[in-house]
Amino acid sequence: MATARKAMRLRLAGLESLRAVSTSTVGTLPKRVKIVEVGPRDGLQNEKDIIPTPVKIKLIDMLSEAGLPVIEATSFVSPKWVPQLADAAEVLKGIQRFPGINYPVLTPNLKGFQDAVAAGAKEVAVLGAASELFTKKNINCSLDESFQRSDEVLKAAQARSIPVRGYVSCVLGCPYQGKISPAKVAEVAKKLYSMGCYEISLGDTIGVGTPGVMKDMLSAVMHEVPVTALAVHCHDTYGQALANTLMALQMGVSVVDSSVAGLGGCPYAQGASGNLATEDLLYMLAGLGIHTGVNLQKLLEAGTFISKALNRKTSSKVAQATSKL
Repeated sequence: MATARKAMRLRLAGLESLRAVSTSTVGTLPKRVKIVEVGPRDGLQNEKDIIPTPVKIKLIDMLSEAGLPVIEATSFVSPKWVPQLADAAEVLKGIQRFPGINYPVLTPNLKGFQDAVAAGAKEVAVLGAASELFTKKNINCSLDESFQRSDEVLKAAQARSIPVRGYVSCVLGCPYQGKISPAKVAEVAKKLYSMGCYEISLGDTIGVGTPGVMKDMLSAVMHEVPVTALAVHCHDTYGQALANTLMALQMGVSVVDSSVAGLGGCPYAQGASGNLATEDLLYMLAGLGIHTGVNLQKLLEAGTFISKALNRKTSSKVAQATSKL
């Protein structure tokens, strides 16, 4: 472990020396990026074997130790639809709350919101999609009905001064409709933003996008929603997550969703792999001289912990490389 840590320090030192070259050749980039860690929710929700509640709590605590500013803790949905997250209240009540770190939870309907608030939630998120068919498959309602549900949550949240984040799924492609129009993504993002979501996370849910498609989509959305209110959420099915994220950064986006150890997938898209690995994102951002406030070594330890708990190899390329040193 000591040897691996030394090697990592040397690698990061090398990245420091490349910063001047990096930042001068790739164009304008944000000086700081907020990483939204979605592993405990989006990463674990599709696991078939039920993960013990103490394991979920320890993972979140380790991610807090790593200094991640936002950690999506769980989702308050019906256990019938997502059995893995039936312990949402226990998880939220059991974690250590570190100063300066937010622990939002997903609440796709009013009942979920009420349960989340009762369990101590201080921030929530709602769901939207740029695809009608995906919405029906994912949350069993039409797109208009999903907006109605979100509006109920937003009104209840506003009454309690609880901030709400909005997710838009399938922004670069849908497993049922195929290509998605950038104009449709912009329409959905604008709707959620106008309803009161302070931030809109644009998700390449099945990981089919490329940087060119990402650029076109963001260009359309930025006409309707301020870039300061946008985040990207890339899956790595086709190995494009980092490239797509870099394109978003070059366009001014400074909030990125990612998942420790690359956990996650999409139950409605066969073959879709996990989210962008937080370790890989952090390594790239360090090389670009972009500040995050996250400790890579502690993040790697969290990734190792959950990978062992799931009895599988990490999907993070950085974690795989450092484990061989």
